[in-house]
Amino acid sequence: MIFFVTLALLVIAIVVFMQQPQFGRQPSGARLERIKQSPNFRDGQFQNESHTPDLAEGNSYVKVITKFFFGKSKFNIPGAILPSQKTDLLRLKPEENVLVWFGHSSYFMQIDGKTFLVDPVFSGSASPISFTTPSFKGSDIYKVEDFPAIDYLLISHDHWDHLDYETILKLKSKVKKVVTGLGTGEHLELWGYDQSIVIEKDWNEGADLGEGFKINITPGRHFSGRGFSRNKALWVSFVLQTPTKKIFVGGDSGYDHHFKKIGEQFGPFDLALLECGQYNEAWKYIHMMPEETVTAAKELGAKRLMPVHWAKFALSIHDWNEPIERASIEAKKQQMELVTPLIGQKVDLNGDQEFSEWWKLDALQPEPAISSK
Repeated sequence: MIFFVTLALLVIAIVVFMQQPQFGRQPSGARLERIKQSPNFRDGQFQNESHTPDLAEGNSYVKVITKFFFGKSKFNIPGAILPSQKTDLLRLKPEENVLVWFGHSSYFMQIDGKTFLVDPVFSGSASPISFTTPSFKGSDIYKVEDFPAIDYLLISHDHWDHLDYETILKLKSKVKKVVTGLGTGEHLELWGYDQSIVIEKDWNEGADLGEGFKINITPGRHFSGRGFSRNKALWVSFVLQTPTKKIFVGGDSGYDHHFKKIGEQFGPFDLALLECGQYNEAWKYIHMMPEETVTAAKELGAKRLMPVHWAKFALSIHDWNEPIERASIEAKKQQMELVTPLIGQKVDLNGDQEFSEWWKLDALQPEPAISSK
């Protein structure tokens, strides 16, 4: 009897906890009616273009959870504070075309006089329970106050490591327009964003932003959801065209045929930003292996590839710097130029620039094993 009472109280506590605004809200009303008209929405949820099981063949949630808690690499977290540089974003020259990365999939771009901020997470965590997924030491050198006005906030999907409640609230007064996938605007509306500034699009739709700027919403192979309910909002990638540049903003995605199709339709790209991290063979359909990241960049027709989705959170069980190590090896094989800045380092989008292999610094490596002899 005590067990069932305790279980009931636990369930009630979880339900109450998940009523907090940070969990967002499922689409309703006119937004839901629009979603139902999408060719990508079937059986009550958004669907990937290809069959995409949650787990790969031969895996189970019991296996995955056991390995996640008891089979992680001992080097899953850096051995020291990550090195970084602090670029003064408030003093950039208007003519500079630059990118600044903040770790994981968050980055700022100033291109042809417009500012873009992608999937910003500055709360120090990628979870509603902060101590479960804290950011790596040294990766949180920026705060919202460090940013100028943001012309376009791009949100690829509503997972906690891409749509951060605390950050989004603090950014509200700085953001002029938001571009995201169908359904994600429901969260933003709940959090006080004026819906007149939110551009919500389906895959294969676009928006003319004026002054030579265009954005197309393109597919990914992933999923969405901030609670138990999945795929009520769409996960997307972006083709950003400016007067002088063409950038592919990848969001999260497993490898699939959509990269080649996007490359054929919109390529070549000056730069592709693609996820490279938090992968595992057990969930290979929703996150690419590093070698696939390089192949995807090739298929997109990218001149340069910047691997993201690493160096801030440990959401898988591999070494923290394994993604960039594997991607670097594969990039040499496929002759793909990599962009690998420090967190906070200014990347010049106009010219050539050399980057150090900073993730190999001795201080970041695991402590040598103590001999028993």
